[in-house]
Amino acid sequence: MPVIVVANPKGGVGKSTLSSNIAGYFARSGHTVMLGDIDRQQSSRLWLKLRPADMPLISPWDISEEKIARPPKGTTHVVLDTPAGMHGKHLDAVMKIADKVVIPLQASVFDIYATQEFINELLKRSRGKVQIAVVGNRVKEHTLATEHLGEYLETVKVPVLTMLRDTQNYAHLAAHGLTLFDVAPTKIERDLELWQPLTKWLDKA
Repeated sequence: MPVIVVANPKGGVGKSTLSSNIAGYFARSGHTVMLGDIDRQQSSRLWLKLRPADMPLISPWDISEEKIARPPKGTTHVVLDTPAGMHGKHLDAVMKIADKVVIPLQASVFDIYATQEFINELLKRSRGKVQIAVVGNRVKEHTLATEHLGEYLETVKVPVLTMLRDTQNYAHLAAHGLTLFDVAPTKIERDLELWQPLTKWLDKA
């Protein structure tokens, strides 16, 4: 059961949006998917309540009477959305169960500095056992900030999979409990193209 963790120490970088769309991709591919939060906001659980019943099922944590959270029975793929500022024992616990970590990064000097330290920390903790990759997120094309982000990404010690553009498609779909993989491809063709390197990486063992 592969466990995909979406993490970044900075808040507001699009972790929940990325997590929900990764879950949507797995669900559309025919897998039995759980999307879980590791934070108090429970953004993903709230989003799942908006999801139409006729869409591929994405389940939340199964909470027992003892308040223990587990993936529902039969789950084949787990996607975990993490809080900002996760470190220490909480980060250790997540890294113990993670198979892959996706780090969304925006074109901001503050995000870049914080993410660089986070990548180094992940590499130390993973000891080569967890696959780690960066995804440029909410990227505005032909801007100086994006140019700086591209220069930085050439220096990172982990794979850089793709640069997802800044578009309202994600917000509009999220408001209805949907992902890019729930609508006609012709409506979001450009975005699906940008997702291809990420989905290929997710599918690799």
